[in-house]
Amino acid sequence: MKRGKNKPTVIEELYEAILCLETKEECSAFFDDLCTVLELQTMSQRLQVAKMLREHRVYSDIVAATSASTATISRVNRSLGSGYDIVFDRLKEKGKYTIPEVPNAGAEPEDGAQ
Repeated sequence: MKRGKNKPTVIEELYEAILCLETKEECSAFFDDLCTVLELQTMSQRLQVAKMLREHRVYSDIVAATSASTATISRVNRSLGSGYDIVFDRLKEKGKYTIPEVPNAGAEPEDGAQ
């Protein structure tokens, strides 16, 4: 969901709060307080899906690697934009950009399988 330029003050305050965090430990403590485990898993999954979409992976590989539904993948695909690009570019600069591996990718078919 894209939001307009006129974000409510409370959302801006959330962004400012996040920008105050300086370490992974601080981020972990803050997001553990702010979000449920399911919310954190959902956001993490969307980030992995976005990475794989950006690398032009097919939906079936993304489903296999992330367990995301095709509806989630489509939703993330529609929202790919400058926000993801900024984060991914900065992760690459830090050498911390990794793509989830697809289970059994490149594996030889079992005997009898074609």
